[in-house]
Amino acid sequence: MRERKRLATHQRIADEAARLATDRGMSGTTIEGIAAAAEIGRATFFRYFDTKEIAIAEGFSTPWLTMMIEALEAQPAEFGPLEAVVSAFRHFEQVLADDFDAILRQSRLSQSSPGLQAWTQHVFARFEQAIGAALSPRFTDLQPDDPRPRMLGALVMAAIRLAMDQWLAGDAEGDLAQLTRDALTCIAVVPPTKQPRPEEPAVEHEAAQ
Repeated sequence: MRERKRLATHQRIADEAARLATDRGMSGTTIEGIAAAAEIGRATFFRYFDTKEIAIAEGFSTPWLTMMIEALEAQPAEFGPLEAVVSAFRHFEQVLADDFDAILRQSRLSQSSPGLQAWTQHVFARFEQAIGAALSPRFTDLQPDDPRPRMLGALVMAAIRLAMDQWLAGDAEGDLAQLTRDALTCIAVVPPTKQPRPEEPAVEHEAAQ
């Protein structure tokens, strides 16, 4: 129960940080404001987060990670890993349409703040691991220490970032869902090839004089 309470407090702080940053921008979002909105003290904030940027990055990213993993796990068991990824993304197309303004503000905010952008990339590393773990059972030929699940997680996140960068570079005039689909369908992951280790060069010893 103590751990559930701790996790709930952590998420509440992150959610309020993201909400305030979306509404007020980075400069208008303070640790004191986040603490007040989350109904905690300033000291409690620092027990969970070192900076407001970390809290905001968590708040922006965690809901998407949760939805993504749930969508992946809901795909039919017979779908392979790449098929599951592309199919799961269809779940987000309506989300993108419904939350367009908030997504645009958050995306621009992340790119405008170097500190927030750096912490968002740090949070994205968790996405790669979580996506890889969710897709791992869909590899029917998985090998010991197989890099493909984590590699696929990294490629999925790279595709999403690429689509987002392209969308923002076009002043958000393009179709973000289509850009993301196009990037995801470029992904290909093949089984690792076991290469023989190169032989050590022979060392010739001079004959003893």
